[in-house]
Amino acid sequence: MNQLNVQELWRSACEILQQRMSQSSFNTWIMTNPLTEFRFVGDDRAIGVITSPTAFHSANVEKNFYAQIKEVLDHLSGRNAELQFRVGSVATEEVLPTLPKVQSDTLESSSTEVPSIAPSAVPHVRPLRSTSKPMSIKSLQERLQTLAQNKPQAEVVPPSAPSSGLFSDQNIQSLAVDRAKLQAQKAGLRPEYVFETFAVSNTNEMAHAAAMAVSNQPGTAYNPLFIYGGVGVGKTHLMHAVGNNILKRHPDSRVLYCTGEDFTNEIVHAIQTKKSMVFKEKFRTVDILLIDDVQFIAGKNTVQEEFFHTFNSIAKRSGQIILTSDRPPAEISLLEDRLKSRFEAGLMVDIQQPSFELRTAILLIKSQANNIHIPMDLAQVIASRIDSARKLEGIIKRIQSEVELKHRQITPELIDELCKTEIEKAPQRLRVKPYDVIKTVADFYHLKQSALRGKVRVKSIVKARHVAMYFLKEELHLPYMEVGRWFSNRDHTSALHALRKINADIQKDQELRQEVQLMRVQLEKISK
Repeated sequence: MNQLNVQELWRSACEILQQRMSQSSFNTWIMTNPLTEFRFVGDDRAIGVITSPTAFHSANVEKNFYAQIKEVLDHLSGRNAELQFRVGSVATEEVLPTLPKVQSDTLESSSTEVPSIAPSAVPHVRPLRSTSKPMSIKSLQERLQTLAQNKPQAEVVPPSAPSSGLFSDQNIQSLAVDRAKLQAQKAGLRPEYVFETFAVSNTNEMAHAAAMAVSNQPGTAYNPLFIYGGVGVGKTHLMHAVGNNILKRHPDSRVLYCTGEDFTNEIVHAIQTKKSMVFKEKFRTVDILLIDDVQFIAGKNTVQEEFFHTFNSIAKRSGQIILTSDRPPAEISLLEDRLKSRFEAGLMVDIQQPSFELRTAILLIKSQANNIHIPMDLAQVIASRIDSARKLEGIIKRIQSEVELKHRQITPELIDELCKTEIEKAPQRLRVKPYDVIKTVADFYHLKQSALRGKVRVKSIVKARHVAMYFLKEELHLPYMEVGRWFSNRDHTSALHALRKINADIQKDQELRQEVQLMRVQLEKISK
């Protein structure tokens, strides 16, 4: 069948498919992934080739729309069509002609949903306007049958071998690694954060398994994936590993990583420069969106509104969304309920602080990745003295600089020196009980403990209460809800607000900083 007839067949197929699905699905998955070949095989079979702009599009069309496309092509051609999927460019004569617009369905026109994405919003082939009068489905079917009957037997084409041209498997594979690296750089991913360098134990195995599943089946296996936990437990590493693995498998996938703060700043910049459409084009058209520290957007109405629409736009196209936070959605104060419900609709997994064994494994894996050999006994010494995965990375970099720049040997003396420096940089962790904190703060400000824990709103008492909350959260690492319970059963929202305020005050008030430091010294004495 010549190319003109393929175009006519695909146009008629699209007219039917357009009536059977939402306009957004049609624009995203049908308009951008045209039928580029259709060959008769034998008396009753046919082979059709769907060409997609990216591997991500190709995989999703095959998974979610194979049956619908096949049914229509079977009906139009009178044959049992087998569909094959290919990634590549499309010549203009093979491209889908312009079709009449169909009114979007009710869901898409709702004010709470993102408007349908136009074909131009994703990578696609340029539409070619047909100058001929569209054929009816019946006429097309009759013409296809005539062509099949008149076609010489010698021209029957069996399923072809993979193309040897520009988009052959060999050429695609040879360019895959370079494309993946380039795409990872453009996406903002750190190349060293891969699954191979992520140490797994019982504190993070669930999160690791979920991340692996998502990287193998983006958009289908847990969407969104919400990973939460404290600082330095590996959330960011896992998120980058997913993005890197997807690009390794599908280099043409559009992946974007940013922090919640970056997302907020980009919205502010877009509004100031009147480039909102550029912002939407950047975020709403990606295949994989990775947002680190998403809790940062809470309390910012314009940012949450835009994130809501971005989330919906990507999810409606079966794109994958991965989010990290220092707490679960339910505990993110000032986060809109509609966002909480969407975050909780996928899979939520937490990562606990790494155990001694895991810290040792992290140290050995990351040092090996940096071509540094640390003996097991010295790795265990470091793991016993450093409790954060992020600090372990810092230790490795310092060891590397000592070895490479000063030509020092990795000895117990060097390890002891570096660990002491790292520990001195960070304040000693307090080993006290909440009651000790409340008593110390109350005594410092000459208040009764009952007043400190009560509901009196006198300014001096409120200040002392906030300082006590600060110690319970920042030093004892109590959850917000538990912090609130120590002060007349306040909810986690009140505790969060208090902690935000006291943290801001400490930054700008030197006298308050000195008071906090003096109280910390008192608590350190109790802690010993």
